[in-house]
Amino acid sequence: MKHLIVSLKTADEIFKGFKKALHKAKKGKVKTPHFEISFDNKKDFDKFVKNIYILKYILVYKPKSVYELAKITKIDVSNLNKVILFFEEVGALRVKVTIESGRTVKMPVVEYQTIEFNLAA
Repeated sequence: MKHLIVSLKTADEIFKGFKKALHKAKKGKVKTPHFEISFDNKKDFDKFVKNIYILKYILVYKPKSVYELAKITKIDVSNLNKVILFFEEVGALRVKVTIESGRTVKMPVVEYQTIEFNLAA
């Protein structure tokens, strides 16, 4: 089961954490994979938190397309696409692209079962 940690840190803290993780990986001391999204500005962090319910809908309903997810959540497809793109850019989900009946279908996939917030600096 994958576990995602979301944090709000300064750019310096993110860089220090990355250096520490890289150092551990080089020494072979990484026991389990570590998945973390660190935001360095409050605006993006707030956008993530505001739309986190969309990740829950994807986990629960497993929609076959963004259009199907829009119908479930009752959100306009164009607005939902912006949120999906944001989540994909930060690494909270991935979009699986397939071709069905000659049409490109984008299916959002959340690979985490739990999300933890680490707000300690």
